[in-house]
Amino acid sequence: QVQLVESGGGLLQAGDSLRLSCAASGRTFDNFAMGWFRQAPGNEREFVAGISWSGSTYYADSVKGRFTITRDNAKNTVYLQMNTLKPEDTAVYYCAADRIRWRHVPSIRLNEYAIWGQGTQVTVSS
Repeated sequence: QVQLVESGGGLLQAGDSLRLSCAASGRTFDNFAMGWFRQAPGNEREFVAGISWSGSTYYADSVKGRFTITRDNAKNTVYLQMNTLKPEDTAVYYCAADRIRWRHVPSIRLNEYAIWGQGTQVTVSS
């Protein structure tokens, strides 16, 4: 069974840092772009960061310069390092795997991702 499992969420204060992990099982994803998305209460799920199979990255403007996405193909794991967290970063964070291989630029569109994790809650207080 192909599965993505996020971990690392928590309750933090503004200015804190946190690293989320997304562990894949059931198959390897080193040929696929991976993405992080988030959904705050009452809002639609939105793109946060993506990393291609070759390591190219792309970020939403709201997190550029504060968040870093990386991948460790040997561990079949993707990470999201979040620094200088703000209350508006509060959301459930999801990782997802692209539906096709070899995409050079990670997509920001939800429907380009075929496999999703269950999400991990990040809450940032002011």
